[in-house]
Amino acid sequence: MTTLPGTMTAIEISTPGGPEVLRAVERPMPHPGAGEVLIRVAAAGINRPDALQRKGHYPPPPGASDIPGLEVAGTVIAIGLGVHQLKVGDEVCALVAGGGYATYCVAPEPQCLPVPTGFSMVEAAALPETFFTVWHNVFERGRLKAGESFLVHGGSSGIGTVAIQLAKAFGASAIYATAGSRDKCHACEKLGATRGIDYKHEDFVAVIKEATANRGVDVILDMVGGDYVQKNLSILAVEGRHVSIASQAGVMVQVNIGTIMGKRLTMTGSGLRPRSVEDKGGMAASLRRQVWPLLDAGKVKPVIHRTFPLADAAEAHRLLETSSHIGKIVLSV
Repeated sequence: MTTLPGTMTAIEISTPGGPEVLRAVERPMPHPGAGEVLIRVAAAGINRPDALQRKGHYPPPPGASDIPGLEVAGTVIAIGLGVHQLKVGDEVCALVAGGGYATYCVAPEPQCLPVPTGFSMVEAAALPETFFTVWHNVFERGRLKAGESFLVHGGSSGIGTVAIQLAKAFGASAIYATAGSRDKCHACEKLGATRGIDYKHEDFVAVIKEATANRGVDVILDMVGGDYVQKNLSILAVEGRHVSIASQAGVMVQVNIGTIMGKRLTMTGSGLRPRSVEDKGGMAASLRRQVWPLLDAGKVKPVIHRTFPLADAAEAHRLLETSSHIGKIVLSV
């Protein structure tokens, strides 16, 4: 540790507000605690929770860094006590509770995964937040199985593009994705969606009912909330599962409980950031066994829309908030 600099460059939120409140500063070098590693960051992914934190709506959990950034890729340069699997020099990507927008970042060892074969650091940095989220919610909570049908809202987002690819890789019989333009719908279909649905010009409920002969779909991944929830329930098949991961249209919803009882539906959901290291480590172990071989083989890859230098984090956030991107936006450090 004595050979490392005493400070690092980081992007901090100077005050809650728009993208302009993100500014580059010098911060003290973080040090890994027990069970943690220090990563020299090569790239950091950008996610919508980062923008929520910037606006003051999504504070970091207790003990987490106030620096935004939930996923990084880079090289392990120091290890804390009790680290047994990773060593200095390993190239990893990691899920973190904060601190990603910086030249150095501390991560719990269980939340680190190897950079897949042939992946650039930018590609690796786009993996943790979306893959942890999709794997846990679609496959562990939603229990999507081969031969079942699946609908994801926001299909052209980082989450959506991963959900489509993994649903296809694990044998979903039909995959539907809503998106905000025909170009985005076409992008979803190129990734493996059976049908992209332009929600600005089409009624996704009517499309699903027609496409499934009124049977409905088995699993829905929803990041909209609000009035979408009852619409989703109306197009779930008997024994269908509804999984909520965000609430862009509002957290308060009104549903017909008769629909849930009549079709024996399951409603569930989760948030990732506040979960324990043990929980996230379990997800990481499952991903390494079941999903990382697909990445190593090149069968699944993140969609990278654009990269920005770390110093241009504000510009990256401006692009994020236009919702014009397809896939992920990444900071190159």
